[in-house]
Amino acid sequence: MPISSWRRWLGPALLTTAWNLAGAQAPTPTFVAPAAAQYHTVQAADRAGLSSHEARVEAVRDALLAAQVPGAIVALQVQAGDRVQKGQTLLRIDARMASQGASASRAQVAAAQAQLAVARKEYERQQQLFAKRYISQAALDSAQAQWQAAQAQVQALQAQAGVAATQAHLHTVQAPFAGVVARVPVTLGDMAMPGTPLLALYDPGALRVTAHVSSAQAAALRQAASVEVELVDSPGSPRLTVTAAHIQVLPTADAHAHTVPVRVALPADLPDVVPGMFARLWLPDVRDAGATDAAGMAPRLWIPARAVVRRAEMTGVYVQGANGLPQLRQVRLGVQRGEQVEVLSGVRVGEQVALEPDKAIRER
Repeated sequence: MPISSWRRWLGPALLTTAWNLAGAQAPTPTFVAPAAAQYHTVQAADRAGLSSHEARVEAVRDALLAAQVPGAIVALQVQAGDRVQKGQTLLRIDARMASQGASASRAQVAAAQAQLAVARKEYERQQQLFAKRYISQAALDSAQAQWQAAQAQVQALQAQAGVAATQAHLHTVQAPFAGVVARVPVTLGDMAMPGTPLLALYDPGALRVTAHVSSAQAAALRQAASVEVELVDSPGSPRLTVTAAHIQVLPTADAHAHTVPVRVALPADLPDVVPGMFARLWLPDVRDAGATDAAGMAPRLWIPARAVVRRAEMTGVYVQGANGLPQLRQVRLGVQRGEQVEVLSGVRVGEQVALEPDKAIRER
């Protein structure tokens, strides 16, 4: 017999013999079974609550700055994410040709003004001669016409000079309001043409959430004092829920989806909230949450928040399977109310979810 087998056979025997020689009885080994995980039965809510609507964060004031004149981009002084002030220079387009044109226009204006001065003096001399009856009325009228023509020529050239100066200023792109640069789709050296997008700018102090709801929900919103907005940055990240009081129901409807657009203004200075972010609008439900409506909407399901398991980008719960063992199942969560959280998908009424995920893992 191998030595390891002798050790396994002699170990308990020698220990029992030592206890008997000492006059004591060997203790009986006991095994403590781990405590079973507690489960919660998924049930439908028995009261009307809130309905969830997918929404998107938008900027109340944003601008897409485009080129108005052709030219190469010679200076790019901002990048995406920079905060800018009103009137700050953002980008410059090559303006050498425009500057030369503006200089030429100013020179033409100066020449026309000199001719105007000569025509005015000539007209004054002709008036003096006409008063002494040295010239005819026709000669005086000709001098007056030349003076008036010189005036019109100066005005025309001044207008052209103003156009040239305006075009020269169009080569410098400035911020129309204080905000944040959202994106810069061009790089230094690119050729800008009229209509080419150069920069996107938005005001971070005025954001809103836009969603599309049913006609019945829109009618109920017109009487609502406030709504809840849930901002979700990414899966697994903490949710930010705010209460918004400014609600705008637009007087239009989508002819295909039969929905009404709703805008909800967000409070100012919310951290890490940017346009384009996904949001969820929680509105007072217009139906009973414990039964399906005519459209076939499912009842609202609630479970304890401590039953939720978050692993990286996955959110799930342990559901008791047919074999009695817990099985991890991915779920999509809604709003959290105290210790309860709504489950939008992943579980059904009557299923058992583990309240202690750690014990459920050991049972598996």
